Amino acid sequence: MHSRTKKLALLACAALLTLTGCAGAGALGSGGRTLVVAIVSNPQMEDAIALSDQFERDNPGIKLKFVQLPENQARAKITASTATEGGEFDVVMISNYETPQWAANGWLENLQPYVDASEGYDPGDFIPSIRDSLSYQGSMYAVPFYGESSFLAYRKDLFEQAGLTMPERPTWQQIADFAARLDDKAAGVSGICLRGKPGWGESLAPFTTVANTFGARWFDENWNAQLTSPEFRSAAEFYVNLVREHGEVGASSAGFSECGTRYGQGQAAMWYDATVMAGTNEDPESSEVVGKSGYVAAPVERTDSSGWLYTWSLAMPKVAEDKDAAWRFMRWMTDKEFVRNVGTTFGWNRVPPGCRLSTYQIPEYQQAAQAYAPATLDGIDRAKQSNSMLRPVPYPGIQFVGIPEFQDLGTRVSQQLSAAIAGQITVDEALQQSQEYAESVGAAYRETR
Repeated sequence: MHSRTKKLALLACAALLTLTGCAGAGALGSGGRTLVVAIVSNPQMEDAIALSDQFERDNPGIKLKFVQLPENQARAKITASTATEGGEFDVVMISNYETPQWAANGWLENLQPYVDASEGYDPGDFIPSIRDSLSYQGSMYAVPFYGESSFLAYRKDLFEQAGLTMPERPTWQQIADFAARLDDKAAGVSGICLRGKPGWGESLAPFTTVANTFGARWFDENWNAQLTSPEFRSAAEFYVNLVREHGEVGASSAGFSECGTRYGQGQAAMWYDATVMAGTNEDPESSEVVGKSGYVAAPVERTDSSGWLYTWSLAMPKVAEDKDAAWRFMRWMTDKEFVRNVGTTFGWNRVPPGCRLSTYQIPEYQQAAQAYAPATLDGIDRAKQSNSMLRPVPYPGIQFVGIPEFQDLGTRVSQQLSAAIAGQITVDEALQQSQEYAESVGAAYRETR
């Protein structure tokens, strides 16, 4: 085992000891199986859980038990269990950050034989960049539940009242100017909502896209840390100042869910985040601003494009006991028919987006998602390093650095960023400490070159 893999496994083992346990996967007394599924508590996943009784009805002898956790907690628990072969879970929800690394480590089951043997599953229907991001050495090791890039939602009615016009491809300076004009704290409306919650997959996701388009990078080609470079400092100062001056109240503890709630309640004029937010914004059951939003490309500064590429997906730990039953569930939750089931049951705005090309050919979905579907697909298509970064980097990833150490490094840096947003430290102090964290990671890679 590679030394970094060993280190990560040991860290994961230590983390596992500090996390609350759950009943492991095992046989039912009646001779059936209980599949334990670790899942992130986002709205689309909650819909899947609500429909899961249909799977149990159609698959006698298989019962489902969901371990549903907020994003940061889910990442920690799933990583710890999978890395240490804990055997708690039969199916885990991970992303395109973990999948290729964990596949290389031998932690995941190769799903390609299952995919190939599943008549009608149609893996060619997956959006190519999403499918490729979940593959290792030509085989899929996870199957996508939904895919996303990032874009900007804005309140068309508030812009019209203020006499403002949103460009199709805005710059970050334009967004800052709009936020200043529309900020109305007295009325309970912030100019913009941006994540400030610590977590490499929370505040660091939107921030890193801002850093990229400002010309910054985490490491240069020789793995020298670049977090105190002029470009990185400029991006950090911009992000922190924008959130502090015109962002939401309590921004240092606001993540995707918190911003979604605020925007849906009409408490923000703009929101830059994952494209998947649009379905919730346009859902009458969860939003007070249905039909009032426009959606435009991720703002830029020095690059032609910006935005991230991400997918929440389902994978099977190598130690899962009943792999055939696990695959049966994974197929059900990522199949074309599941999309139609969600649409007809809950409404077409709630179907998992950014995953299957066929979703965008469904007339009912085209009608429901006409305000945001084109921008979603355009964002996913443009989400490449070559479009969103100015200079070469030695790592894969756009909004993350695709190395095992980034879970810890990114979390530490995000804590510094959050502290700066909260006014506890200055941006320079945050970056200096972050640079030290990154230097230790970069040094290890320089030694093994």
